[in-house]
Amino acid sequence: MDFHHIPVLFNETIEMLDCQPGDIIVDGTLGGGGHAQAILERILPGGTLIGIDRDPDALEAARRRLCKYQDSLITIHDNFANIESILGQLGIEAIDGMIMDLGVSSYQLDKGSRGFSYQSNAPLDMRMDPTQGLSAHDVVNKYDERRLTRIISQYGEERWAARIAKFIVDNRPIDTTEQLTQVIKAAIPAKARRQGPHPAKRTFQAIRIEVNKELEILEGAIESAVNKMKSGGRLCIITFHSLEDRIVKNTFKKLQNPCTCPPDAPICICGNQPLIKIVTRKPIIPSEREFSENPRSRSAKLRACQKL
Repeated sequence: MDFHHIPVLFNETIEMLDCQPGDIIVDGTLGGGGHAQAILERILPGGTLIGIDRDPDALEAARRRLCKYQDSLITIHDNFANIESILGQLGIEAIDGMIMDLGVSSYQLDKGSRGFSYQSNAPLDMRMDPTQGLSAHDVVNKYDERRLTRIISQYGEERWAARIAKFIVDNRPIDTTEQLTQVIKAAIPAKARRQGPHPAKRTFQAIRIEVNKELEILEGAIESAVNKMKSGGRLCIITFHSLEDRIVKNTFKKLQNPCTCPPDAPICICGNQPLIKIVTRKPIIPSEREFSENPRSRSAKLRACQKL
């Protein structure tokens, strides 16, 4: 398996992070170590990179790739949402910067046996951390129709959510990605299937988000990262769909302007002070060249903020 692909918005993210020799940086989604290598080259000598990932296979691959930096690299099998407790256990008071590259990694998509992709047949799994309990098989086979409808509609933004949920419930048990894909295709009318992306894309996305609680942890993770950031430190986040991006955008706005006073109040009396300034006025998106070289970058957006 090739872990040496270049991450999406690679140069833009490294430039926006603006790390310096001696910095302590956190990569909250270490993956195959693409961002990590570039960061390590910029923070040495004297710097430390803390690489966190939920996927032990990805951590092992990153350790192999980054073996020559092992004295400056700490790898942690955990969820970036636990950044405050992770740093506490390491005895680190504050960090100089952090990146989060959200969503499913190319490695996880390409390794068909993990069950993330509708393009290969595998057991229904979709767990970023294989040691956690809940899997896609549980969601598909145990959730009731109403709950499935809500998840597929909300997390997948799928207009046929109710119909897909009914077809899933009517065709249980569903054990493989291929079975699920066929059920989804049967649920969506033929005319609608011929338009837009692969008919299973949105439902697979929704189930994956539910399995890994990706949106539930995001706002708290951003607040925790900012809380542990030194003044001038930067947080860079790459998102891949509108729901993630909206949470990042709104959380940044709240941290930049946390005042809760009524809009018509003559002066602020709540006392809430801004914690950050937003560095990216608009999200940074891939260039046409990057998109042509890597179609998976299509929906990527980079937002960054700086601790005051």
